Amino acid sequence: MLKENVMKMLEEKQTAQDSIELYKDEIAYINEKELIFGGSVKETDSYTRFFDAYIERVNKETEEMIAEETPSNFLDKPLSFLKENMEEFAYIESPLFEMIGVEGVTLELDDVFRYYNVLLGLKVQKKWHDVIKTYLSEQINGGKFELSFNGNDGLWDINFALDGVQGFHEGMSIGEAYKLIYTFLFNLVAQTEK
Repeated sequence: MLKENVMKMLEEKQTAQDSIELYKDEIAYINEKELIFGGSVKETDSYTRFFDAYIERVNKETEEMIAEETPSNFLDKPLSFLKENMEEFAYIESPLFEMIGVEGVTLELDDVFRYYNVLLGLKVQKKWHDVIKTYLSEQINGGKFELSFNGNDGLWDINFALDGVQGFHEGMSIGEAYKLIYTFLFNLVAQTEK
């Protein structure tokens, strides 16, 4: 699934522009899979690739939308915004997440344990349970995660502590946090193809 989606993304970006920006992990994946690409690739670390995302702030208790946010404004906010507004969570949908089989990602500060919690549904077959569990166990410091397969939707429901992911720091912006989440999930999905 990932290989086909990455190829499609490359084709779409190539027709739209001469040079495309990709994250280091995406470039490594393209090289590893020997995907042929005719355009030039530039490595980026910017979360501006999420500027075409749909973002909502939502009340945790009622699940009512508080506001629809513009990416250029909201993603620049410090991650501590979620600590200051503990009654809400951020929800994002992005073509980048869709490419890896994730419809949307919720990010919130856990009320009880005070860590940044990531919740999502991942479209990967049930047979990848051991690969997913091993990846999460090895890559999340402290092992704070929950994993269950939802047979009705055909999705893996995954919750994990962003604080335990390498590269996390309290001073990051919300955009940097979502970029870290994307990279973490991209590498997880890539593991299912090995």
